[in-house]
Order: sequence, then structure tokens, then C-alpha cells
Amino acid sequence: MEDSTLTQSPNSLDDLFRLVKRLRGENGCPWDKKQTPESVGIYLIEEVYELVDAIESGNSEQIREELGDVLFHIVFMARMFEERKEFDLSRVARTITGKMIRRHPHVFGETEVDSSAEVAQNWHKIKLVEKKDNKKQSLLNSIPAKLPALMRAYRVSDRVANGGFEITEIDENQKDPGVVADGLKAALKNYDSHLASRHIGDLLFTLVNIARLAEIHPESALAGSVKIFEARFKKVEELVSEAHQKIDEISVDEKKRIWQKVQKIIQ
Repeated sequence: MEDSTLTQSPNSLDDLFRLVKRLRGENGCPWDKKQTPESVGIYLIEEVYELVDAIESGNSEQIREELGDVLFHIVFMARMFEERKEFDLSRVARTITGKMIRRHPHVFGETEVDSSAEVAQNWHKIKLVEKKDNKKQSLLNSIPAKLPALMRAYRVSDRVANGGFEITEIDENQKDPGVVADGLKAALKNYDSHLASRHIGDLLFTLVNIARLAEIHPESALAGSVKIFEARFKKVEELVSEAHQKIDEISVDEKKRIWQKVQKIIQ
């Protein structure tokens, strides 16, 4: 009777919990039963990226669906640890609720703040207090090692700055990408690929710091530029196709002419 109700009119979080329990149960799905936290973690990362894509599209139906996919994987993950008798989703909810209350003393306590920047500073101070029992704890230890490099660079830069080590005050080059670019030019001129790689990394990290100071997330900035480039290139493909030509067969001068035209069309 329970399963019949579930399949006919699922309408609550409890139904989702029951569904996952059934999938993992004795007579459940062979594929779902063999999954591990490690395997589901990979799928969860993919689903989060799909959610971000949906959010950027602005399509509320797509966002709702992708939120559901992320929620399913979170419930699924929690169920696996519940099976191990380590914790359940209720304990997860209690833990995060307690953490958010501690980290928002300006909402749930007597602390007063004047800006979002002050909120962020207090947040980092509270995190340090929470981890004070471990004297060897680094500010950087909690940053996931598997974050994409650009996102991790921003997190590292932001974390150390909030911890009192503003790299742009200590290393002037971190505010001037031109200085780092000069080193890159020299490395490329000397065909030194190892040194060039290092300088490219330094240049990217410098730009990350500049973006942080400008209160711009470099991941969002790059994503926006890539999106524009993709739109422009697709327009180039369209114009070349309309002229019954192929991109790899037209001259460089013709490509430049088309590209300049497309740049004016797509800003």
C-alpha cells in the first residue's frame, strides 16, 4: 500500500525519503544498491553544474528540475550513511542549522554589522574559533582540493585575505598583471615551456586577486566571456554557412572581417 501511494501521488520530502529507501532496499534497484558515497559524489558534482547552467538560463522549470536532481543525490548520499548507522539526514539538518545560527550572530544574537563585508569578516573569525582546538589547523585546510583550479584559486585568495594576509599588500606584482605578463613573454620567446607554464599560472592567480578586490568572482567573469565568445563563433559559423563556405577554407583576412562584423552584432 505504501509503494502504491508513493508511485501514484508523490508530493512530499517524506515520499522522496521512502523512494530512496526502496531503491536501496532488498528488492530495490541493482544499480542503486551498488552505489557508494564516492560514486554518488561524482554524480552530485555533475548535477550541481547542471543546476548552475539552469540558473543562468533563467528557466524556472529547468531550475526546479535540476534542484530536484541535486536534492535526490543529497538524500541518496545521506541514506547510505544511515545504512552504516553513522548519521541520517535529520542529523545533517541539525548540524547545518546549528552552524548557521552560530555564524549569524547579527541575526540570532547581539552582534551588530554595517555591511555584507563585515558579515564575511565575522564569518571567517567564527570559523577560526570553531577550529581552535586544532592548533595546526591551516586557514586553507577546508578548501576542497578537487575544486576547479580557478574556483580554488579564488577561495584560497579570499580565505587568506580574510585571515589577515592580503597578498596584494605584500606582493605589489599581484596588482599588476603587466609585470607577470613580461615574464611570460620572455619565457615564450626563449621557448621555455616549463617557465611559461609557471608564468601563465602566476598571471591567472594575479587576475584572480584583482577580480577579488573588484568584488567580481573570476569564475563568473570567465563564464560570461566564454558565453559571449561561443555566441559570436556560432554567428560566424552561420554567416560562413550562408555564404556556402567552410571556416577552414576561407582566408585569415576574411575571418577577421567576419569576426569584426560579429563583434558589432553581439556585444
